This record gives sequence, structure tokens and C-alpha cells, in this order.
Amino acid sequence: MLVAGSYGEPFMNNLDLAVPVLSRGKHRNPRKGACFMEFASYLAGEPWSDHPACTHPLLAGVARDVNDCTTDSGRSRLAPMIPSVIGLTPEDPHVVARVTARCIQHALPVVSQERQYILAVALLVGEKQLAELDGRPLDDIEPDSLAVLQAVPSATKWARAFTARSRRGAPDFARRTAPRAVSCAVEGISQACVPDPDDRLYRLLVDAIAETKSWMPAPAPRPTPTEVVRFTV
Repeated sequence: MLVAGSYGEPFMNNLDLAVPVLSRGKHRNPRKGACFMEFASYLAGEPWSDHPACTHPLLAGVARDVNDCTTDSGRSRLAPMIPSVIGLTPEDPHVVARVTARCIQHALPVVSQERQYILAVALLVGEKQLAELDGRPLDDIEPDSLAVLQAVPSATKWARAFTARSRRGAPDFARRTAPRAVSCAVEGISQACVPDPDDRLYRLLVDAIAETKSWMPAPAPRPTPTEVVRFTV
């Protein structure tokens, strides 16, 4: 169990009880338990919520999904990462597509075939958005994404054909496609026939946090102190 003081006094000044163990789902208050993002809202000094303003919405969604899909025995391993998501609110338009790609890259080789088809489409759509943002050819795919697509040739072939013939308007990637793809990836890993789903989900969350952090603006340089020169008359 996590106890008061685990993350240092700045976070825990008002705690006189043990911090609740992480558990699945939403909770009305800390006495009922806490999920990853509810705990983050508490540490950030925000109202109790699993959708706090202190974290980028998509990263918060990744954290909620990983929290809920990790087993009870493996969930406590996530707790030390909670402070690291506080304050990660980059506004760069690359963030959503890049975080989504990171999650899909972890999932695509191991999830069920049905999920592979869904995730391959989402990855291709996200890669197209990244290419547009970077001014690259629209069919240019970043190496990490290309590698996982090549690992699932049937799903990739189907996804390329699907995206090529689609006549629908461009989907709202940030609000709809990305959150659904992230949830599909996380759930797919948790249900995959692999010996270490908890470890895979842990690494996925680590990479999602690192990717989000990499798009934070650089801190403003501190002004150079002006040297005071005293003249003696």
C-alpha cells in the first residue's frame, strides 16, 4: 500500500490517512479507492476527478485504460509514475498522433487479428496527419510505425485498401479516432495470448508519458542577473 509521504511532502501535506490502493474504474472519493488519474488530480491539487486538467487528455486516457486493464497484482507498479503525468499539457498538434502511434506500435504485433485491422487503419491515418504536419509526402511513414505494419502484412494490406477507397470526410482524429485506437490497443494487449501483458502495458504507459513530455515547450531561460557596480565618490 502507498502511504502518506511516498511522493514527498509537497504532495502530501494534507494527508493524515494512508493513500488508497490503485483500483479499477471511477471512485467518488479517496476513501472509496483511486485510479491512476484520480490520484493525479489529488496530487495536483485539483478537484477529485479521473479527467483532471493537469494532464494532456489523450495521455490521461492512456493512463486510465492501462490502470483498468492491468491486473490487481500488477497495478501497484504503476503508482510511482503518477507524479510524472502532472503538468504534461503540451499543445503541439503532433502530440495526439505521436502518442497514438506509440500505443499502436506496442499493440499491433500481439493483438487479435480483428484488432490488428482496426489499429492498422488508425496508424495509417495518424501517420498521414504527421506527414502533413511535417511537410512530408503523405505516404511517408515513420520508421517505428513502418516496422510494426510490416510485421502484420495482411492487416496492413487491408488497411491500405480501406483508407484508399474511403469516401468519407476526414475523421476527427484527436477527439474520436485516437482515443478509440488507444483503448483498442490497451485492451488488446490485456487480452492477448502473451505471458506478460502487465509488463507490456507498463512499458506502453512509460513510452506514452515520454512521448508526451518530449513535446512540452522548453522552459524560458532565466534572465541573467545584472551586476550592480558601486562607485565610491
